Amino acid sequence: MLRLYFLISLLCLVRSDTDEICLSFTKLSFHSAVVGTGLNVKLMLYTRRNPTCAQAINSTVFGNLNVTKKTTFLVHGFRPTGSPPVWIGDLVQGLLSVEDINVVVVDWNRGATTVIYSHASNKTRKVAKVLKEFIDQMLAEGASLDHIYMIGVSLGAHISGFVGKMYNGKLGRITGMQYFKCDHQRSVYLYLSSLRESCTITAYPCDSYRDYRNGQCATCGMPQKESCPLVGYYADNWKDYLRQKDPPMTKAFFDTAEEKPFCIYHYFVDIITWNKNIRRGSITIKLRDRAGNTTESKINHEPSTFQKYHQVSLLARFNQDLDKVAAISLMFSTGSVIGPKYKLRILRMRLRSLTHPERPQLCRYDLVLMENAETVFQPILCPKLQM
Repeated sequence: MLRLYFLISLLCLVRSDTDEICLSFTKLSFHSAVVGTGLNVKLMLYTRRNPTCAQAINSTVFGNLNVTKKTTFLVHGFRPTGSPPVWIGDLVQGLLSVEDINVVVVDWNRGATTVIYSHASNKTRKVAKVLKEFIDQMLAEGASLDHIYMIGVSLGAHISGFVGKMYNGKLGRITGMQYFKCDHQRSVYLYLSSLRESCTITAYPCDSYRDYRNGQCATCGMPQKESCPLVGYYADNWKDYLRQKDPPMTKAFFDTAEEKPFCIYHYFVDIITWNKNIRRGSITIKLRDRAGNTTESKINHEPSTFQKYHQVSLLARFNQDLDKVAAISLMFSTGSVIGPKYKLRILRMRLRSLTHPERPQLCRYDLVLMENAETVFQPILCPKLQM
């Protein structure tokens, strides 16, 4: 009997030495968000040797991390409910399928989980310091700053920026993604497209999402194989672009459709009204080509203010690209369920493509839109004086 106990104990010891323990992302509850959590940063390593089983690593234990390969840090953001980010797994697998690299998931859920945003944001610099300590050890082991990438979402973008500043902007790449209305699969698809060097980014001076919506920033094109427009410069050539700037910084805002191939085509809709009173509301615009194909854009991100003889420029997003527009329809809505129906008197409407600026601009004059009623018309070419 004693020998049997000894044999069982020996088997347990052998098993504990050979079995790999997979680290799990911290999962908290809404109760934790209400009560608040102290900061605790976990680093979870994925490689092609352990693509689905995360290793716990720190400044003294590197696990499977190979400092001669590229290392990408994934940093999540504000977690008001305590749940793990749903996009983490897809992005890890996508990154490893593209290239043989180290993927380090930065789990700071204990710290990011709170219903008070400022409590989480106040911890971002501390997380950045933890990451710098780890990267310093990587550099001591022979890693290169050029091979260190940061991908941060929401407050994770701020953390990534802080880390980059600590190294005077010499990290290989920082991708900061603030929140935009988009499912995580689209986000992953868009980022992986840029890794495959099939996605280009157009970046103009732009300081806010409002500027982007106003058309002062352009967007990221999708893979060539999907026949989507490519504008700007290739994502892998971003350093050449940044070196021309002082300080070396740029911002790009991504915009995608709901379904594959996720393409978005942008137009400006310029409207001059002649109502005596100010009107506030949203515009829905539909385009139809000669073959009968249609595409629609509801420009309702925020109510527009229409004043007499003032031009309002609206950014319309379409998921189809119609080369030759044969008909346009407009619908005006104040969003009011009860009350009188209003009219929007349009002196001039102009449609111009941002995706294909070389295309002729289309105009129409003297329109009256009845609220919540679709008005269909044939556009005419704008006079060259207005182009």
